[in-house]
Amino acid sequence: MRISTLTMFESSLSAMNRQQSAFMEVGQQMASGRRVVNPSDDPQAASQAVGVSQSIAVTAQYNDSRISARNALSQEESVLGSVSNALTSAKTLMVQAGNGTLSDADRTSLASQLQGVYETLIGQANTTDGNGSYLFGGVKDSAPPFVKQNGAIDYKGADTVRRQQVDSSRQMPVGDSGREVFFGVHHGAKYVAQADTDTAGGSTLTFSGPAVEDVSDPDYGKSFTVDFYDNAGTMAYRVLDEQGNAMTINGQTSFDYDSATGGFVEVGGISLSLQGDPRAGDQVEMTKGREQNVFTSLENALKALDSSTDSPADKAHLANTLASVSRQLDNSLDNVLTVRASAGARLNELDVLDQVGGNRAVNYEATLSDLVDLDYSKAVSDYTLRQVGLQASQRAFVDMRGMSLFEML
Repeated sequence: MRISTLTMFESSLSAMNRQQSAFMEVGQQMASGRRVVNPSDDPQAASQAVGVSQSIAVTAQYNDSRISARNALSQEESVLGSVSNALTSAKTLMVQAGNGTLSDADRTSLASQLQGVYETLIGQANTTDGNGSYLFGGVKDSAPPFVKQNGAIDYKGADTVRRQQVDSSRQMPVGDSGREVFFGVHHGAKYVAQADTDTAGGSTLTFSGPAVEDVSDPDYGKSFTVDFYDNAGTMAYRVLDEQGNAMTINGQTSFDYDSATGGFVEVGGISLSLQGDPRAGDQVEMTKGREQNVFTSLENALKALDSSTDSPADKAHLANTLASVSRQLDNSLDNVLTVRASAGARLNELDVLDQVGGNRAVNYEATLSDLVDLDYSKAVSDYTLRQVGLQASQRAFVDMRGMSLFEML
C-alpha cells in the first residue's frame, strides 16, 4: 500500500471530522433534549414516535371537544334551573288563585304576575348561546324555535340535537330539543283530568283527582273519559275507554248521578271524585303520559283568571282549569328537572372522561419520552468523551502537520 504525506493528512483530517461530528451530534441532543433529533438517529423509535404523537394530538382534540360540550351543557343546565324556578312560581300562583275569597280584581292581579312568568318562559325557551345558536332548537338554529302563531306558542325547532365526539367511543348530545323540555312528559307523570263542561248551560261540575289507587291494575296508564248523559230524565254517567267504548265496572256500564252527593269513579287503578250539577254532554278526560304544551297550560290559566266568576258555572270552570293546570305544571316541572338531571349527568361524565383523557395523555407522553427523550446523565458522559476525542484528534493533526516522509529518508 502506498503511503504519502497527503494520505496521512487526509486520514488525520477525516478522524478529526468524525470526532467533531460525533461531538456536535451529542451537543445537538443536549440542546434539544431529544435523543432522536433526526429519523436517522433511530429509525424504529422515530417511526413509533410519529404514531404516539398522533395519539397525543387526537387526545388533545378530544379535550377541546369536551371543553366545548361542557360550556354548552353548563349553559343549558343554568337555563333549565331558571325554567324550574319559573314553573315553581307559576304553580304558587295557581295555589293562590284557588283561594275562594279572592275577588275578580285579585285574580286579575295574579294573572298579571302569571303573564310575566309566561313571557319569561318564552324568553328562556329561545335562549341563545355565545355563538348565536338557540339552545333548545336542536340542529336547527336559523330561527327561534318557539314562535307564537294564532295566539299559541308552537315549536318550530328540530327534534334532533347536536352530538359531539368527546372521546374515541363516545358521542355525547350537547343539548336537548325544546319539544322534549317544554312539551315532554316524564315517564312517571301524574294523571291529568280535564273537564269539558257546558258552562253556558249552567254546568257546575267539578272534579278532584285523579288519585292513584293501584299501579298494578292492568289498565293503569290508559286514558279514560267520564261521559254524562240524560238517561230517561235522570242524569247518568259512564266511563269510556280510549276507543270510546263504555267500560264495565263492577258489572255496570252506567251509573246514576246525584248532584247532592256527587259521584266517585274508580277505574284502571285511579279514582276521581265528582261534585256539582253537570249537564248532558259534560265530560272529564283522564290521561297519563300525553305530550303537553306548558305554554298552552299557562294560556288556559291566564284566560280563566281574566274571566268573571259571577255565576256558579264560571266558578266551577275556574276551579277545573286551575286543577288541570296545577297538575300539568307538576308534570312539566318533573320533566324539566329530569332533563336538567340528564344534563348534570353528562357534565359528570365529561369530568370522568377528562380524568381518563388526562391519564391517557400522561401515558402517551411517557411512552414518547422513552422513545425520543434524552438521558442527560449518559449524554453528559458522551459529551465529555466526544470532547476529549475531538481534542485528541485535533492534537494529533497538529503534530502530524509538521511531519514529512522526507525526514525518514
